[in-house]
Amino acid sequence: MEMRNKALLSSTSPSSTEATLTTASHHPSNNTANPPTSHSATSLNRAENPLTVASQLTTARAILWDPEYTTRNPPDIRLHPTHVGTLSVGGRTDSNISVRSLGGGSKIATMDKRHPSSFQQLEKLGEGTYATVFKGRNGQTGQFVALKEIHLDSEEGTPSTAIREISLMKELKHENIVSLYDVIHTENKLMLVFEYMDKDLKKYMDSYTSPSTTSGQSARGALDAGIIKSFMWQLLRGIAFCHENRVLHRDLKPQNLLINNQGQLKLADFGLARAFGIPVNTFSNEVVTLWYRAPDVLLGSRTYNTSIDIWSAGCIMAEMFTGRPLFPGTTNEDQLLKIFRLMGTPSERSWPGISSFPEYKTNWPVYSTQELRAILPQVEPTGVQLLGQMLQLRPEMRCSAQQALAHPWFADINARQAQQQHGPGGYAAAQPAPQGMVGQQQQQRAY
Repeated sequence: MEMRNKALLSSTSPSSTEATLTTASHHPSNNTANPPTSHSATSLNRAENPLTVASQLTTARAILWDPEYTTRNPPDIRLHPTHVGTLSVGGRTDSNISVRSLGGGSKIATMDKRHPSSFQQLEKLGEGTYATVFKGRNGQTGQFVALKEIHLDSEEGTPSTAIREISLMKELKHENIVSLYDVIHTENKLMLVFEYMDKDLKKYMDSYTSPSTTSGQSARGALDAGIIKSFMWQLLRGIAFCHENRVLHRDLKPQNLLINNQGQLKLADFGLARAFGIPVNTFSNEVVTLWYRAPDVLLGSRTYNTSIDIWSAGCIMAEMFTGRPLFPGTTNEDQLLKIFRLMGTPSERSWPGISSFPEYKTNWPVYSTQELRAILPQVEPTGVQLLGQMLQLRPEMRCSAQQALAHPWFADINARQAQQQHGPGGYAAAQPAPQGMVGQQQQQRAY
């Protein structure tokens, strides 16, 4: 290496440079072909090209490649400096030039709808740990949208829940899953643009008044059987689509199910969702709001699967009939005991392997299994049967979403769906769409 460096130095020494210049200036042919350049001409050339010096300095060869540390030849890459003239954009000042304006001489189309100022915030719809949701209006189309603003921490960066939600919802396109229209990233916040839905299932239940009963005769929050069947059918269709695409929602609850004025239900808030594969991965057991959390997850299982979403759906179904949560526990242990009071206390005999779970206790009170029809007398027998298949303590005993959709309780909906194969589809089979519904769907897609 030393010998090579000395050779390089000697080849570029002042004496050798002088000899080269002397030879060039005295050779007859050189004098004729390349007449000597005067000092004034050289200065003129430099004045015409003020970036000459910068261009010679800003090269990867000069900056990054040191022959003392490598014997490889450097790449012949030149980093061209940008002339300030490229920042001159017609009709704009340096205070409002954006990246979209810098096209190196070619104009780049401006996408105004991808800027937060293109949306008007109308009212706050909700606020969570990481995000605030507003009702908004698209300034160009006038379409109502839901704007989910996620404030970015300069140290922690983008929350993992937001990354999961964006990556999964870009792939999950279904009429019973809320649509993600756009993602707008600015310096200090991330804005997710969703289709607008009128309210969530919790608010719908709280404000619902049954037209078939007189005031005071039905429990507050309880829905009519026909509406429950429609909502459950749509909920299971959304869950089935997620599971077919290997996605666990992991946070199904009334607040995360959105409903519009046409009676359409859609799954939302995929912040805790997770893609899964085979073999089964090890997941966190800190998922699903406590009241809708499956017993295997409460017991500390980390190898759960699609059955956790089915348990949550069963809890939601029962809540729509009664107007109150089925298992309103206050702690993890209290939640388990409330489940056992209704479903019976499990043992190794009824649930092989239960004693291996981290949260298993030998001193639980022993409860016998209660009949679901005793606490849900208003539910028809086929509905109680479906609910019992979803609310199985052992996860492997729970039905799948597809099996639930094929249950006799949905026979009338499935029959109408079969007759309307060429209709607008989806929820229309369960609840006929009002006039203008198809036009509204087209308007939403036109966003």
